[in-house]
Amino acid sequence: MTIFGGIEAGGTKFVCAIGTTPDDVRETRFPTTTPDETIQRALEFFRAQPRVAAIGIASFGPIDLHRASPTFGCITTTPKPGWRNTDLVGAIQRALGVPVKFDTDVNAAALGEHRWGAARDLDTFIYLTIGTGIGGGGLVSGKLMHGLIHPEMGHIRLPHDHARDPFPGSCPFHGDCLEGLASGPALEKRWGARAETLPADHPAWELQAHYLALALVNYICTLSPQRIILGGGVMEQLQLFPLIRRAVQNLLNGYVQSPAIIAKIDAYIVSPGLGKRAGVLGALALARQSAA
Repeated sequence: MTIFGGIEAGGTKFVCAIGTTPDDVRETRFPTTTPDETIQRALEFFRAQPRVAAIGIASFGPIDLHRASPTFGCITTTPKPGWRNTDLVGAIQRALGVPVKFDTDVNAAALGEHRWGAARDLDTFIYLTIGTGIGGGGLVSGKLMHGLIHPEMGHIRLPHDHARDPFPGSCPFHGDCLEGLASGPALEKRWGARAETLPADHPAWELQAHYLALALVNYICTLSPQRIILGGGVMEQLQLFPLIRRAVQNLLNGYVQSPAIIAKIDAYIVSPGLGKRAGVLGALALARQSAA
């Protein structure tokens, strides 16, 4: 059976894996430090394994996905210190000599959910991760979202009521964009405590649900997804889901006349079917595409 490799290249950690399906995966994980050190650790993992047919890389971004571009395969304008203009694809491909498929971490996670998880029956949906940053990707008519660059759903602008929430935002580029208001670091800076330490009845969660619902309503009205999958560390606070669902219904105010919104929203805004493995399994799904 053909073996594939995957790299979930996150701003906090890298996860490297080889395997064939979710039930047949060998993986390792380590902190994201400098580009040289982190890429070397990834190469050491793959060199110690059976040779793979292809590798998929699911990377934090922004990244350059255009093959004709001189910076194809690079992480570009990231705020991650030391990683700007890192040639991730080139380093892996030159060292291992196998085909490499490259995409955003969220697009790859969406692909993994489409193949094995919560979107197996769909061709148009979005996947959002809410954690250290906020990113979004997905499929439209069965194809991953690409275009000018790739989706940057975490950087949309939202109504910001400064009287209710005087926090100025934490995004180094935009201040109070979605990521600047609702990412894990934004929660910590606003409330002075890490998100996972805040009790379920803390006012942080109503405000968080408000911002995420504003974003989801924008995506629903522009992309018309058949389902929305919400992953990432912040969404491990499961009390957020009913708050977000109710806020989405209130904001739409009956305008989108679909049973998915009106009567079945519990099955419309959902957790990842693959849980925390969506990213690395999505990278394996990318590799399968590369070898097809």
